[in-house]
Amino acid sequence: MTSYQPVLQTSASSPIPQFAEIPAPLIPLLTFLSSVWLTCQNLFHHIPGSPILVRYIRSSYQNDPWRSALEVLLVAFALRTILMGRTRGEGEGKNFVKLTEKEIDELVDDFTPQPLVDAPSPADTFTLQTVPVIYGQNGTKVKTSPNGKPLMNMAIPNWSGFVESDRMKEVAINTLRQYGVGTCGPSGFYGTIDVHTKLEEDLANFLNTEAAIIYAQTFALVSSCIPAFAKRGDIIVADRGVNFAIHKGLQISRSQIKWYAHGDMKDLERVLQNVERDRKRKGGKLTKKFIVAEGIFENDGMMLDLPKVLELKKKYKYRLILDECMSFGMIGQHGRGLSEYYGVPASEVDILLGSMATGLATGGGFCAGSKVVCSHQRINSSASVFSASLPAMLATTASAAIDALIHQPSLMSSLQANIHVFRQQLSKLEPVYTQTPPTSSDGTVPAASALMPPPPIQNKDAIISIPSHPTSGLIHIFLLDPPPTLEEEERLLQDVVDEAMNTSSILITRARRLRGQEIFEPEPSLKICISGAFTKKEVEKAGQGLRHALIKVCGSEFNFRLWHEIKLTQSFVRRETMKLGRHILERGV
Repeated sequence: MTSYQPVLQTSASSPIPQFAEIPAPLIPLLTFLSSVWLTCQNLFHHIPGSPILVRYIRSSYQNDPWRSALEVLLVAFALRTILMGRTRGEGEGKNFVKLTEKEIDELVDDFTPQPLVDAPSPADTFTLQTVPVIYGQNGTKVKTSPNGKPLMNMAIPNWSGFVESDRMKEVAINTLRQYGVGTCGPSGFYGTIDVHTKLEEDLANFLNTEAAIIYAQTFALVSSCIPAFAKRGDIIVADRGVNFAIHKGLQISRSQIKWYAHGDMKDLERVLQNVERDRKRKGGKLTKKFIVAEGIFENDGMMLDLPKVLELKKKYKYRLILDECMSFGMIGQHGRGLSEYYGVPASEVDILLGSMATGLATGGGFCAGSKVVCSHQRINSSASVFSASLPAMLATTASAAIDALIHQPSLMSSLQANIHVFRQQLSKLEPVYTQTPPTSSDGTVPAASALMPPPPIQNKDAIISIPSHPTSGLIHIFLLDPPPTLEEEERLLQDVVDEAMNTSSILITRARRLRGQEIFEPEPSLKICISGAFTKKEVEKAGQGLRHALIKVCGSEFNFRLWHEIKLTQSFVRRETMKLGRHILERGV
């Protein structure tokens, strides 16, 4: 019997062969592969359920061959994942060294982990040691020890004296009994209750804006509200003197930041012109542009020229984000802030931020503006979406404080009168001061003196500078001739704080800074907060006590040199004592 041999066939019309003869050497190989295929096929058919699988594959291939190919790839990927090593490159590479169990144990025993944080610097240690602890209620009079003497508290922002308001205490107690201590949920997840919506309505009506949204913390409000609107590619023009919360908000937004000189409106306009010039030159598309500033700057107490900023905002088509966390509840006839002080509608400010912790002595913050601005934050602001909402007690007391500001304008007039009295006591320590006009027996200023106030006087013996606005309840005091290092300056200011507390029973503080974390670090300063709850006599006495403390500690060049020599001597003695102690320990004495 002869085997079948395919032969080469050609067409007369085409020289291309249609069949090719199988070479003789490949015939045994093909025979072997055919035998293997038949054997595998017979074995597969003996597997239970194999006919079902064959029918499924044939039907799926006829209906959708791509699905069959995808399933094969997925099965192959699953097998590869199961069989591959858990760690990529484990035991591989030319630099791989295989260690014994003993060597591994020795390395583990010798391993010393890095500390979670660095050891506190001398400045940090000094700051921690000088943090006072209040025993009992915090208010206009406090104690820093259980049996200590009462101190006049000028370290907290209690502009209207709401901290000790009997009316607000009564509201807080009643709310606590009805609503409990907290909400236990963010505003968008069953954390909003009726007193929250009422407070938002009260804030909007008080500021004459369309809407308002409240936050549980002021810092979170500022640092999350800015990135809720400004994104990557947007342009933000910001004042160099803004507070740390704004710095964080600008950083999180990843926008393009342009800085202008602190409080300089000419430099602000220059920056706005440069931004517009660059945009036209590069032909870039239109983007969102913001101006960010504070009403009363937290770092120095200066006031923003709001009318000029609004003029530039409209001229160059920017949106304004105004932080009034310090000025709300302090500035204006009823404490509405800069808009009331300058007679400008608050609706002209696109995004107005405020603090209920400082302005209303409760807690949390708010953003006021249009309905679109407030609704956008409810689903796009991280602090609004993820943070627990404001406790009900703080919401009701804030509403009560707003009602007091509306119906008691004397709260603001008392505050401004105390600010004026306090500043007069320190004016003779400033480079330029104005004499107080003579008053009549009833305490009023004669008309002639009011029309022609005394001219300013140059002070050659000045030792301090107060850049804070004359109507600002937040007062920062800077030294005109500070020591050469920040640490020495901080220690000198702390000596002023201690001297005022020990001799005049005044509690003031140094401005606390996060050194190394702020973009533009402010100079060290004393931070004083004036309250309308103080009497005129108390404020006058406090100003005199602080003035005497400043003169005693750093009032002359001799005093400063003596202070500096004392500090150097103390440092030298401390170092020598430590050396002697180490020497004794080494000798085992």
